[in-house]
Amino acid sequence: MITKLEQIVDLVKSKPKKRLVAAFANDDHTIEAVNQAVDMGIVDAILVGNEATILQVCEHLKIDAGKFTIIHEPDDVQAATKSCDLINQKEADILMKGALSTDKYMRAILNKEKGLCPPNAVLTHIAVFENPAYHKLLVAGDCAIIPAPDLKQKQVILQQIIKTAKAIGIAQPKVALLAATEQMSTGMTACIDAAILAKMADRGQIAGALIDGPLSLDVAIDEEAAKIKKMTGSVAGDADGLLFPNIESGNVFYKCCTKFNKAEVGAFLAGAKVPCVLSSRGDSSLTKLYSIALAAAL
Repeated sequence: MITKLEQIVDLVKSKPKKRLVAAFANDDHTIEAVNQAVDMGIVDAILVGNEATILQVCEHLKIDAGKFTIIHEPDDVQAATKSCDLINQKEADILMKGALSTDKYMRAILNKEKGLCPPNAVLTHIAVFENPAYHKLLVAGDCAIIPAPDLKQKQVILQQIIKTAKAIGIAQPKVALLAATEQMSTGMTACIDAAILAKMADRGQIAGALIDGPLSLDVAIDEEAAKIKKMTGSVAGDADGLLFPNIESGNVFYKCCTKFNKAEVGAFLAGAKVPCVLSSRGDSSLTKLYSIALAAAL
């Protein structure tokens, strides 16, 4: 069973190598992470950005720039557009965000003519946490894209959580549908949506996982809390996946894990034509490496 993010790197080494294109790859962390992924045999890489800057960064990091295909495009918006073009032309299998803002990256993906978003697709942010305070990996969503997902969008997020968990070797993931309480409160939309999704899973409308909700976070991940609150079932106290009710809860969880608890994380955008690595410009090269490996596993 995979319990560490570094094991995902080992997992993808056994699969056919993917080709990654990094949009506006002008920064140290992006180039360092892509270089590690290339050296590990996970991907071949195309760097789109300011060629002079890319070569300077490679020289500074003592990286052989010859191992990359470099496409010169000094404008960040055009770099993102060219990167999407390469995906659509089947020249690459994974898109990665470099030193451009998330809104520009997303605009390129969502462009109706040249983007990567299929008709009626729901794009969502999926993250995998290696938290030192938890006994296994946690797959979670949505932490960064959908502000207030409705029931239909939550169903899509849930399916992406299940798909990601299976891709990293969890045969039957246990997914908690989170709310502020594990009690059924008809005045809370999060509770109502969680109950509906849990019943849909019971009836076979959502397959491939053990699903329960509403569950509070403590009940979902802490066995003792689940026992004290007399919560039974296979998910309580041992969740593999967390479905957040809104972006505030998901985003705060993400940042509490990484900042307070020094959790490692890999994250990507699901629902586009290909997995799209979506990490913060301030994330470490290790986070970006794990995100590349996660995208390659998908």
